[in-house]
Parts: sequence; C-alpha cells; structure tokens
Amino acid sequence: MKIAVSNWRRAVSLAGLALALVAGAGTAGLSTAHATESKASSTKKASAPKKKSAAPSATRKASAKKPAAVKKAARKSSRDGKVAAAAPRQQRSGVKAKASNPRVKAELRASAPPVDMTPVRMTAPARVSVGEQLGLRAKDDPLDLNSSVALVVDQETNEVLFSKNDHAVLPIASLTKLMTGLIVADAHLDMNEMITITQDDVDTYKGSRSRLAVGTRLTRGELMHLALMSSENRAAHALGRTYPGGLSEFVRLMNLKARELGMSDTRYVEPTGLSSDNRSSARDLATLVSVAYERPILRDLSTSPGYEVDVGRRTLQFNNSNRLVKNPEWDIGLQKTGYISEAGRCLVMQAQVAGRKLIMVFLDATGKLSRLQDAERVRKWVEHQTGNHPVAVRPQG
Repeated sequence: MKIAVSNWRRAVSLAGLALALVAGAGTAGLSTAHATESKASSTKKASAPKKKSAAPSATRKASAKKPAAVKKAARKSSRDGKVAAAAPRQQRSGVKAKASNPRVKAELRASAPPVDMTPVRMTAPARVSVGEQLGLRAKDDPLDLNSSVALVVDQETNEVLFSKNDHAVLPIASLTKLMTGLIVADAHLDMNEMITITQDDVDTYKGSRSRLAVGTRLTRGELMHLALMSSENRAAHALGRTYPGGLSEFVRLMNLKARELGMSDTRYVEPTGLSSDNRSSARDLATLVSVAYERPILRDLSTSPGYEVDVGRRTLQFNNSNRLVKNPEWDIGLQKTGYISEAGRCLVMQAQVAGRKLIMVFLDATGKLSRLQDAERVRKWVEHQTGNHPVAVRPQG
C-alpha cells in the first residue's frame, strides 16, 4: 500500500516536472520569438535608412563621374588651344622663312611706302604781343613795315616824316634802360664806384640768364656801359638798386622825369624792361631819345660796338645788340633795342640820314631782324624821296 502511494507521488512529481518543462519551453519559445521579432524589427528599422540613402549614393557616384568628364573636356580644349596657338607661330615662322628669301626681301622693300626720316623740331607756340592783340599789325602802311608802330621825326624841326599807330601805348621792353641811363647820368654819381651783383638782381620776371654771375664786381660806369650797349638786365637792375634811396626811389624818379618831359603815356615799374607793365608810346619815346641824345655819355655808351670787362680771372666780351652801329652806311648817334614777348621787337635810334638828324621809333616787330629791316626801309625812303612830305597811317576806329 505504501509502495503504491509512493509510486503515485513519484508519478505526480514527474508529471508536474513535465508540465513545468513544457511551460518553460513555451515561455522560452515566446521569449525567443519576441527577441527574434524585436531583432528583426530593429533590423528593418536600421535597414530602412539604407534604402533612403541609396539615392544620395547614386548622386555621389554620378558626381564622381562628372569631374572626370569635365577634366577630359578641359584636356581636349587645352589641346585645341595649343593647336590654335601653334598655328600663328607656324604662320609667323612661314612668313619669317619667306622674308629671309632675298628675292622676297627685295619685293617687300619695293612695295613698302617711303619713310620720311627728316627730324621734326617741336617749338612752343609764340606768345601774342599786346600790339597784335590790339590789331595793330593788321594796319597797312606805304613802306610795308613789319613793325606795328613806327614814327620818324626830324630832330631839329620836330616835323613828322612818317607815322604809324604812333599814339598806341604798348610795353617797351629794354627801351626802358634809356630812362635808367638818363637818371644815373643826371645824378652825377661816382662812375668808378664798385658795385656787386647780388641775388636781388636776378631776373624774376622772365627767368632770363646773364653772364654776370652773382658776386660779380664791376664799376658803375661798366654796368652802365653793358646796360645801354648790350642790354644787360642785371647791370641795369644793379644801377637802380644801388641808387641813393634804393630801387623804389629810383623808379619814382623815372616816372617823375617822364612827367617833366611831358611823356604822359609812359609808366615805369622797374629799371630793366623785363616787366610788361613798363609802357609808353612812340611819341613819348621820340621825346626821350631827343633828351637822352643831349647826354654825351649816353651817346657814347649806347653806340659802342663792343666792350670787354674783367670778371675775376676771366675777360668777358660783350657786343652791341644793334648790328647797325657797325654798318658804315649808318651814322647813328644814339640807339637802344628791346624785346619781350609782350612788346615784340623794339628799336629807337637817333641817326643822320641824307643830311637830316632823324629820330626813329619802331615797336612790336615780329622777327628778330625785322626792326632793323624797317629802319633800312625808312633810311632808303628818306634818301630817295623828292620832297619832305610826311606820310601818316593812323589806326582806324
């Protein structure tokens, strides 16, 4: 009985164990299936983005292929460019080869236009003078003079033999120095006094040069000689600067003397004539020449053909600015030349022609020699005229 009960209990335990094993296996299967499902789900979730990223991958592959195509095209274009660039070189080399042929060279020379190798000198345009601005050069006259203004007067009778625009007031350039000499001569200063050229005597109007360097020492008489004969600007300025009372006093006396002589058209601002503000008329200048002629020192110095001065260890030779003083056909008692662009070429003279003492004034001539040529025309006209009837040409208007 006991054995049966024991066997029954063993059977029940085995059955329970079997049920437990079956239940455990089912639970494990469910867990395994769930895990497998979860893994599969995770795999699906993870693999989904891979499907989405497939398109970018294709794009990257396509883009990776594109530069290669571009590079290939670029290489082809480069080869084409080199070929195209080589063509002109080949053409040039061909032309060069042809040009090296002597026969071709001769043909090229024959067909080439002639080349003018004459050097061209570039010059600045000439500045217009005041006389030209006023239209004075357009006036004709019987003697066909180049000067815009001309006046010929008998010194003894004051008879006007020829006149052209004689009342026109124009710049007079270095004709100014005639008044400078007159002031110095009338002051009776020591002509042996030594005067030094300073920086104050250097031209600040036109920037003209001078052979009298700063520091040069000459006597007043030597400076006077150079100013009147060769129109030396620094010499004339030094004469005014060293005058008692200074330069301003000297210029004041120049204008005072002009008024005393009745030269109402005349004005001076400095003693050289470099300033275009120094102005006068032919009538006034004829008066000045007549008065200056009365001073022997002015006659002698202005008509001297040449003069030498010792400057340090050197001897400088100066010549007269008026070549007519060396001409045997002329008998000149006093003269002065002048030029600045505003005044043109100017000349005043006292000369004896055909037995008559004449005063000649020429202003605003164009060429370097034209004022001298005008003087020659007047001299020949006076010598050959049958009577002494004056010829006048007045400005119109």
